Amino acid sequence: MNKQVSGQSLFSRLRFVLVNTSSPGNIGSAARAIKTMGFSELVLVNPRFPDAVREDEAIAFASGALDVLQNARIVGSVEEALQGCNFAAAVSARLREFSPPVVSPRELAGQLSRDTGLNAALLFGNERFGLPNEVVQKCQALLNIPANPDYSSLNLAQAVQVLAYECRMTELEVQGGPMQTSGDARAPGEVGFHGQSASVAEIEGMFAHLEQALVSIDFLNPDNPKKLMPRLKRMFSRAQLETEEVNILRGIARQILEPKQAKAGKSGQNEQGEG
Repeated sequence: MNKQVSGQSLFSRLRFVLVNTSSPGNIGSAARAIKTMGFSELVLVNPRFPDAVREDEAIAFASGALDVLQNARIVGSVEEALQGCNFAAAVSARLREFSPPVVSPRELAGQLSRDTGLNAALLFGNERFGLPNEVVQKCQALLNIPANPDYSSLNLAQAVQVLAYECRMTELEVQGGPMQTSGDARAPGEVGFHGQSASVAEIEGMFAHLEQALVSIDFLNPDNPKKLMPRLKRMFSRAQLETEEVNILRGIARQILEPKQAKAGKSGQNEQGEG
């Protein structure tokens, strides 16, 4: 995990991640959208065209944002795109049964600006199909743009522009002084001390460890898991886990697993002895 630097501007802590984007023009337009708002980090996960940033359409739509487009990273997985992040938000017009907490762009922008220990990513899905559920479940928030309910269809680059704008305006307000909407009051549910936020990779590792422990005590049937793990992910996503909290949960999982593994090893030795 990349080292987190407290006090960094949101402009250097926020990345925009486009997942399975089909149109090079949308990639170029997204690069332009984030540059106009002062951001620069663009990551592409498995775009339809492997060298999408060099496509003529992408270059044309990027206009004066060729630096953002040419510096965009192309990666093979969401996990790789989120390396170094300790907060991820999925952007979707469609609500999910087992999604993380649903927030508005303005709410999220305020959270990201206030908590300077967050290295965050905003994830945008394919133009036709959006983000798959398994990607949404990796995130700590589900972003829903409050568009016209009678016609809420936004182009990918338009959605990027909305999020970039909200984050820019909130960050500028925070840099200039206390946010007018909250003054000196703490946000609801905010605690006095924050440890280092756990990275996305740390949280995913914790879930895998916890799943092994639950299987070992027969609480989770791997052949018929139903919806236990998605429910647990949704529950923990509301907690905004810190690294120490993840370590505690992994310690519990370890304590569950070690006696089981020791017993299994001893049983195997006994069987060999009898043979």
